[in-house]
Amino acid sequence: MRSDNDSWEITESVGATALGVAAARAAETRSPTPLIRDPFAQVFLDAVGDGVWSWHSAPQLPPELVEAEPELPLQMQAMVDYMACRTAFFDQFFLDATGAGIRQAVILAAGLDARSWRLPWPDGTTVYELDQSRVLEFKASTLAEHGAQPGCDRVAVAVDLRHDWPAALRQAGFDPSAPSAWSAEGLMPYLPAAAQDLLFERVQGLTVAGSRVAVEALGRNFLDPGAREKRRARMDRVRALLAEVDPRREVPRTDELWYFEEREDVGDWFGRHGWRVTVTPSDELMAGYGRRPAREVEDRVPGNLFVAAERAAG
Repeated sequence: MRSDNDSWEITESVGATALGVAAARAAETRSPTPLIRDPFAQVFLDAVGDGVWSWHSAPQLPPELVEAEPELPLQMQAMVDYMACRTAFFDQFFLDATGAGIRQAVILAAGLDARSWRLPWPDGTTVYELDQSRVLEFKASTLAEHGAQPGCDRVAVAVDLRHDWPAALRQAGFDPSAPSAWSAEGLMPYLPAAAQDLLFERVQGLTVAGSRVAVEALGRNFLDPGAREKRRARMDRVRALLAEVDPRREVPRTDELWYFEEREDVGDWFGRHGWRVTVTPSDELMAGYGRRPAREVEDRVPGNLFVAAERAAG
């Protein structure tokens, strides 16, 4: 369960979810026709060893589990597809922003996002990565051990987003008088509603006209009690089966890390504060990339909204 000022190792709590996303990117990179390529995702997985985050194809699952939950391989593939589309969305967001001349990028809750190393950043671009110190240290040291170098001026800002991160960002060299591009990927469910509002207010206070922001926002079904109950029931069945067939692995209850609170629609918030907003539901995003989930598991793909906004003048 979450608590104020909690922290975590990379294999624990919120850190473990970053490994799960890295595993999805690694699986997509290995696929015959990858939508995205992240050669560093597998590096992170190799560094921490085997874990439940490694299971992203049916042959890796215990046969007893597949027999009891025959749709689980389809569900896992759908999540790989979702993460690939999500990654492609944010990749393109930054490429478009830098193509328009923006030379400051801020990645909020950077996790194991390796865009500082992966993307073809234009000369003179500075990328600020904000996250807890243990996460940033693991990422940088692991990639350095493999001889990887960032393709930009990467600045790690070790700070908890529940604290005064704007001050830390400014001290790291961020210039609020120049246009900037911001991403908040996979972050919203881990923030209480008040913290989400505060996050956006702080972004508002650090941006000027021409700045851009991209957010993976929560969809309307996030708070639906029926959907939440079905998700928990499926997870409990899988946890119980794994306890029998492979006691070494424990599937975390990810939703225990989330805040189920009413909150303002992200697109509405930015529109109300003078930004030009585009909202793409996840099913439309996936369809646009040719990655529709199998019909049997359509309701298990996050119904999130992908918000892109540009701050207007005045």
